[in-house]
Amino acid sequence: MSVRRLASQRHKYEQIAAALRAQYGTPTWLHRYPPVDELVDCILSQSTNDANRDRAFALLRAKFPTWEEVRDAPTQAVIDAIRPAGLANQKGPRIQNALRTITAQRGSITLDFLNEMEVGEAKAWLTAIDGVGPKTAAIVLCFAFNKPAFPVDTHIHRVSQRLGLISEKTSADKAHAEMEAIIPPKDYYPGHLNLIRLGREICQARRPWCERCPLTTWCDYYQKTKGKQS
Repeated sequence: MSVRRLASQRHKYEQIAAALRAQYGTPTWLHRYPPVDELVDCILSQSTNDANRDRAFALLRAKFPTWEEVRDAPTQAVIDAIRPAGLANQKGPRIQNALRTITAQRGSITLDFLNEMEVGEAKAWLTAIDGVGPKTAAIVLCFAFNKPAFPVDTHIHRVSQRLGLISEKTSADKAHAEMEAIIPPKDYYPGHLNLIRLGREICQARRPWCERCPLTTWCDYYQKTKGKQS
């Protein structure tokens, strides 16, 4: 992205962010889960909804109260526990592999050391774990440590493309770096939550409720479709 284009996108985002703050307020960072819990929760969230993810996480913790027990359990028992999250045959081994990798690298199941790392180094450490991509790494760093990392999930990827903040050809993985360049680091957490809320409530995949959206002035999708019709 050229310097001129980046400056234009940053200005556009400032206007979008102001409209979202007016609509939803400014979320403040809350420490929800310890880092390892956040990592497992994010793996469970892949290709499912929040309710199924939360149910699977609760069942997993009820059956195996410690992460060491999850790591050392028969794989089938972990798969059975997390079945409500879907893709359990993939997610179960992925969770156990992550816990075993952390143990092998650090001697115990902890990610607290990431707090002492620079963001780029911490991202590289996390994404070296098989099955941990840029979104999972960014969520762990942003939500567990309040570090300046911007997670791009399916809602944000869709919304940012429709708004024209990123190209329609930009993949979800590449969108992380582009959105981090556009959005001020201090706005990563509130911006992430407000864009997700917009995607869930208004800018839905199949039927975007453009008539309810506070961002039509800056939305490429609206200008190309609904704006022309009106």
